Amino acid sequence: MSRGFNQLLEAVVRIDVREVVFESGARRYSAGIGSGVILSADGLVLTNAHVVSPRAVELSITLSNLERVGATLVGWDHWTDLAVLRIDVADARRRGLKFATAEFGDSAKLFPGQTVFAVGTPHGLTRTVTRGIISNNNRYFEDSTGVGGYETGAFNTWLQTDAAINPGNSGGPLVTEEGRVVGISSRGYLGANNLGFAIPSAIAQKIVTGLVRDGAITRSTIGLVPAALQDLESFYALALNTGVLINSVAPGSPAARAGLRGGDILLAIDGVKVDGRFPEQLPPIQNLIASRPVGDRLKLTYKRGGQTAEVAVMTERLESRVGEEWALEKWGLSVRKVSRTFARENQLSSDVGVVVIGVQAGFPAEVAGLSRGDVITKINQQPVDSLEVIKAAHAAYEVQPAPTLIEAQRDRRVSLYILKP
Repeated sequence: MSRGFNQLLEAVVRIDVREVVFESGARRYSAGIGSGVILSADGLVLTNAHVVSPRAVELSITLSNLERVGATLVGWDHWTDLAVLRIDVADARRRGLKFATAEFGDSAKLFPGQTVFAVGTPHGLTRTVTRGIISNNNRYFEDSTGVGGYETGAFNTWLQTDAAINPGNSGGPLVTEEGRVVGISSRGYLGANNLGFAIPSAIAQKIVTGLVRDGAITRSTIGLVPAALQDLESFYALALNTGVLINSVAPGSPAARAGLRGGDILLAIDGVKVDGRFPEQLPPIQNLIASRPVGDRLKLTYKRGGQTAEVAVMTERLESRVGEEWALEKWGLSVRKVSRTFARENQLSSDVGVVVIGVQAGFPAEVAGLSRGDVITKINQQPVDSLEVIKAAHAAYEVQPAPTLIEAQRDRRVSLYILKP
């Protein structure tokens, strides 16, 4: 191995995570392990978003010399399945601990058949190296629930490799023979052999910059869900490699308000033609919109039937369908804030409310008849327009238990429930 590869090995770390989860009407703690790679002398560590989330309550990094040091979360982006941590450098220096740093390579120059190595801690086995090749350098798949229910994969394609990627490898680097990081290992394909996927370094570098600067990546949306046009061109009287199919439009979104609808063909954005014939071409088109500033004005050229038209659309902030979660343990109830995206997908009138994600048998919520999937919109006749409203009601109940009136929606019907002490 080259000197650069040996330095890379010393920059790969094991990450131990303890985080809080809200399920079955209670707050619980779970533990997990993953891999990461140190990027800078000030202790920045790149890993996967599914390895560590904002719900983490304890993070520790095992360095190449097997010493452990604490860490904190710098930023998190489930859309690309990437997160950045920072080692407690002050503690490391006080203890005389040293670490190496890795360097990025150019993922755009990778080609099928090129030798690569996956480095990480599969099943907790530190500093493990597996060898393989790039099987595909532009693989498309979108995983709508890939990061704890959060969406991922909409804005980038992936590197596919046959280098073994096992549980615990997540967040570790995919590297060249020279030890340059060209990808971040993310997952293996369940039920298959030698199908692993990594986020390209070209994507990772941009995300790291944004997360270090802002702690999060702000993206825009107009509410379009695209689909590939392959084999459909003849039905729409289109030349090959022309436009992208608008598969659906989110109700109430900027695109819907502008009059766009499923079945339209998007031809151009601000005069720049788009080509979405194949699935691999969809992420760059979605990223083109997502990269625009929130509140920006886009001019869309589209085709409907035999007519071509233009429409102006204002972007809005992209939100996940998954909102903040909490457990109301005296009621045996765990809830998630209704997001704008969730409300639109479920045809709710607004994003006021919390959705029930778990109830605990024998506790007031279960006894009253609440169940998973119910959307609580009012508590004691007060609209639940934030998670703080229901937290406050629960806190009051803890101090002095009293019957609590819940208004909830199930299958578009509104019902009342009383939580009794």
